[in-house]
Amino acid sequence: MNLEAIVSSQREYFLSGATKDIQFRKNSLERLLESVKENEPAIYTGLRQDLNKSEYEVYMTEMGNVIHSIKNAIRHIDSWSRPRKVKTPAFLFPAKSMHFRAPYGVALVMSPWNYPFLLSLMPLVAAIAAGNCVILKTSKNSPATSGVIVDMINSTFDRNYVYAIEEVLPYDEILRQNYDYIFFTGSERVGKTVMRAASEHLTPVTLELGGKNPCIVDETANVDMAAKKIMWGKLLSAGQTCIAPDYVLAHESIKDQLVTALASYARQFTGDPFINNDYPRIVNLHHYMRLKNLISRESGVIGGRFDDNQMRIEPAIFPNATFDSPVMKDEIFGPILPVIAYDDRDYMLNTLLRRPKPLSVYVFSRNRSLIRKVREDIDSGCCCINDCIIHLSNEELPFGGVGTSGMGRYHGIFGYETFTYDKSVYSTGSNSDVSLRYPPFDKHKLSRLHRTVN
Repeated sequence: MNLEAIVSSQREYFLSGATKDIQFRKNSLERLLESVKENEPAIYTGLRQDLNKSEYEVYMTEMGNVIHSIKNAIRHIDSWSRPRKVKTPAFLFPAKSMHFRAPYGVALVMSPWNYPFLLSLMPLVAAIAAGNCVILKTSKNSPATSGVIVDMINSTFDRNYVYAIEEVLPYDEILRQNYDYIFFTGSERVGKTVMRAASEHLTPVTLELGGKNPCIVDETANVDMAAKKIMWGKLLSAGQTCIAPDYVLAHESIKDQLVTALASYARQFTGDPFINNDYPRIVNLHHYMRLKNLISRESGVIGGRFDDNQMRIEPAIFPNATFDSPVMKDEIFGPILPVIAYDDRDYMLNTLLRRPKPLSVYVFSRNRSLIRKVREDIDSGCCCINDCIIHLSNEELPFGGVGTSGMGRYHGIFGYETFTYDKSVYSTGSNSDVSLRYPPFDKHKLSRLHRTVN
């Protein structure tokens, strides 16, 4: 495979103008939807092989969201692409002004292993709806699912329009090409590599990264409901979720009650995780050993057993964690939940303000003052109040990070806007002119110019 030649052929196809036609985009999305439905059983099988995800979890967190995203784009693409007329100031009359969203050209989409179907298809849908050609790079760490995606995409579209890379190519070779846009989902470390490579061609990027997402539970919260929702969010994909609650900040007055409830729901949701066929496994040996090491370094752990043969880890709660604990150094990305007690709300919030900006922040409370402070003062890509993770499924909300958790937004119209740029158009008649702009200049002209501006 000659990737440079494929990128070149896609650029030529884009320059032909074919992908800019709105009906062409709709037809492409309809073909994609049909292909997704045809390959649904194979996607379930792939995700079972890669991560041991159940069909129910796959549909709830990946398949259903993708199908809804495609249908939403088809339904709204006419309004998203419609030019917007704007006012023209008096000193520019007679003229008209408008702007519209124009596609970039050839877009590279790089997806991760933890939600390999969702995070490949969601940006792909946005890129197609926006009128781009696309190179899709799936993850080598989810080979079964990636194989299904590659076969599905390459049997649905011509490679000069949308192409999923079939071979395991090094990042250097993929990023060496000259794209018009790059959309990357993955780690902060690789995100920096992507951004450096993009700078060589001044290519704009979206980086969907991760981070340590805090979850605040104060003394006014419904503790049982908070524990139920937190543990549900934590155990999706066995904690291998970029917006999973990474750690809990619990008011000391309800901390013990919360820990007891968290442990109870962990048992309820997983049963015996080593015989529960629907409990996901850790993706590979590297991450499995990393998580085992974190558990071994902590005392007083609730749960946290592991099975080396299956690479499964029982949900582990660290009830005595502090900000100095080893588990608090990096994003956990596994079924481990540290709980840190606090007694001074302002001190806790000030601590969060000085930490790296997370992808999501969660707060469980009935206290309007606390909710407002978290919503308005804590910098994060998303904020979820009295729930967690579920905001991802709302196509009307922009999704993305800030600072070390990423840059750029997508989902719904925000994805369409990510893969397009706002193009301004100013037009006037062939015989229209404004004499004030031409020399020679004098006080009379300056006076008239002042009047038109004011």
